[in-house]
Amino acid sequence: MGGLQRGLPGDRYGWWVKKMMKDKKSLVLTGGPVSFEGAVSIEVTPNGVHPWRIPVIHRDLFDPKLVKMASAPAGVRLTFISNTSSVILGITPRLVETDPPCVFDLLVDGKLHQRVVPSIESNVVNFMDLPVGEHLLELYLPSQYMAFAVRGLQIDADATVQRWDEHRPRIVLYGSSITHCRHAAGPSVTWPALVAQRFNLHLTSLGYGGACHLDPMVGRMIRDLPADYIGLKLGINMMILASVSDRLFGPLVTGMVKTIRDGHPETPLVIISPICHPPSETTENTAGMTLQNMRYRLAEVCEVLRGNGDTHLHYVNGLSLMGPEDIHLYADGLHPSSEGYHFLAKGWIREVAPKLGLA
Repeated sequence: MGGLQRGLPGDRYGWWVKKMMKDKKSLVLTGGPVSFEGAVSIEVTPNGVHPWRIPVIHRDLFDPKLVKMASAPAGVRLTFISNTSSVILGITPRLVETDPPCVFDLLVDGKLHQRVVPSIESNVVNFMDLPVGEHLLELYLPSQYMAFAVRGLQIDADATVQRWDEHRPRIVLYGSSITHCRHAAGPSVTWPALVAQRFNLHLTSLGYGGACHLDPMVGRMIRDLPADYIGLKLGINMMILASVSDRLFGPLVTGMVKTIRDGHPETPLVIISPICHPPSETTENTAGMTLQNMRYRLAEVCEVLRGNGDTHLHYVNGLSLMGPEDIHLYADGLHPSSEGYHFLAKGWIREVAPKLGLA
């Protein structure tokens, strides 16, 4: 791995960009060898190509807060095959700080080669010293709550390049900020990315920070996405924001599963209840809900649906992934830390994967 690199401050861009762009060639971002994997749709704008995690043409049909989170490219990566020794990614500068800072990861043949943290004024992200020979390159965009437009992609002028033929089974994972994973050390080590890498799966991450509320439009979207495995991590946003009552929680979960089943009648699907959050375990929110009650309802819905013939549906108690004894691995009392996301991925591999037939 080339190590962690930080971007250059403002005035040094001009000479540095000119230096780095000598003897380079630009790749077309749409309709060519570069693929935006993990994106639901892409939008070509004056600022560049913007990957989305909803169908962008239908953005007005989604809640505005969800749209904002879906504009952030968590789990999205640019993929292609090349023998280049360097990769230069052109981006639209974000010009605002994020906490934690935005991170870009480059994987070579599935292994982390270099992690770059550009400055907020940066309009290029540079990856250097790639190994000799043709390799699969996967450039992960940041998992922070920030949209990014890709303005360009350059490789060595004499390098080969071809599109990667994606053939891996596809996993779609829906959830909250705990699935969005902005506290991960890098976008390739979120728990969804770690799970996908462990089982050689193609990942579409639908983690929406603060915006996982069983929206019917999300259910319709998952119904229409290609998927060989589906995971729904439900509850914590609805608990924290008191967006659902006990009367509606179970029916909304049932409705989402049945909607997804219209497009994926036999796809292995798992519902995971919230991981531990001590303040919400037994204390009711303003809608009268507790996490204990949510876990009970989720298990109940799965039992009823299985009893009505959905034998490919499974339930996993989130406490088996991260329980009260694991809260020292949280960054802020709610979200796992970078170390915590590795721990959560191991729990998913141990508890969830066997139910889906992955292990």
